[in-house]
Parts: sequence; C-alpha cells; structure tokens
Amino acid sequence: MPNRLSFDSAVATGAGDDGSTGLLYGGERIAKDDLRTEAYGTIDEAVAALGLARARLGLKEEYGVLSPALRPIRGLVLRFQRELFVVAAELATNPEAWDRLEDGKTRVSAGMVAGLDQVLRDLEAHVTMPRQFVVPGETATSAGIELARTIVRRAERRAVALGREGLIPGPHLLPYLNRLADLLWVLARAAEQAEDRQATPSHANRRRGGARENENRSTPQ
Repeated sequence: MPNRLSFDSAVATGAGDDGSTGLLYGGERIAKDDLRTEAYGTIDEAVAALGLARARLGLKEEYGVLSPALRPIRGLVLRFQRELFVVAAELATNPEAWDRLEDGKTRVSAGMVAGLDQVLRDLEAHVTMPRQFVVPGETATSAGIELARTIVRRAERRAVALGREGLIPGPHLLPYLNRLADLLWVLARAAEQAEDRQATPSHANRRRGGARENENRSTPQ
C-alpha cells in the first residue's frame, strides 16, 4: 500500500509509490514500465527537449539578437510541443474511454498530419539540404531540435509496439510521429542556416551543401 505523505502537496499524492500510475478517464491503474507509460513518457521527453531549443531562442530575443529568420522557428517549436500533448493524451487514455477522445485535443487528427506536411513542404522549399549524414551541434538551437528528433523516433518505436497490441485508438498517431521526426531534421537545418551556419558533415573529407539525397540523410526512417 502506498505511503501516505506527511504534508499536503499540490503535486505528489503518493499514489504511485507502488510503481503504478493512472490513465486518463480512470480505469485500472497500470505499471509505470507499461508499454503505454513508456510511450507517453517518451513524448514528455521530446516536449522537454524542444523546450531547450525554444528557451535558447527566447534568450536570443531577450538580448535582441533573434534574427527574423529564427523567429518563425520559435513559433513552430511551441506549436509542436503543444501538439505532442495531444499525442501523449491519446497514448495515455484508458481503452474503455476511447470513445471520449476528441480529434485535435486528445487524439491526433488527420489535419494535424496534413499540417506537418505543409510545414515540411514550406521548409524544404527554402532550406539547402546536406548531401550526407550530419553531426548535430552546429548551433544550440539546432542541437536541441535534433535531440527532440531522436526522442520522437524512440516514441515512434514505442508506439509501433503499442500498435501491435491494439493499444492505439486512432489511425493518425503513427503517421504524425513519423512525419514530425522528418520535419524536425529539416527544421534543425533551417535553424542552422538562419544563423548563417551549415551542418557539419559526418565525414571530414566531404564537402557541405548541395541537395539532399534520401539514402544519405541523417534520419533515414
């Protein structure tokens, strides 16, 4: 039985002291290492990683050095953070309450996926793509976005496992995660180029720049 807290807390309840956690809309509690908690917990990590990039951009704005090219990237990062809360809600909902999910609020919608496609098209029209794998870290902003990308890929892998168990309510969650990871790779390149930097190639003897070759991308999924 969970230990009772010796004080009133607005956050800690002690209910999870036994290694269990609750799902949205109630129902039976599940273990904290359940496939579902692994999946939505990984989404939480991605949101935090994007927060690093957004905080860096906010610092630039505070000091008056946020370039016009970087300003829309900050807005996109916040948008993706908020959308990932929708992803997490879908993953964290008790199956008995799936009929209570709402598109765009607690369940990924077709419009959310289409929105990523539009952003991806817009970015690719203005960003010069590297021709090979790249090493993250050219700028603090792009590194934070790249970190988020790798975490989104892990969330996608967790979600694939959930899908095999029939534990994903809607058809758009997996496409959303796949598309977002692709988009974040491009967004990282946009962030670098907005600060007049180019991605560092994975091989020191190869030139930077040029059009992207799909087989040589740093995010081949």
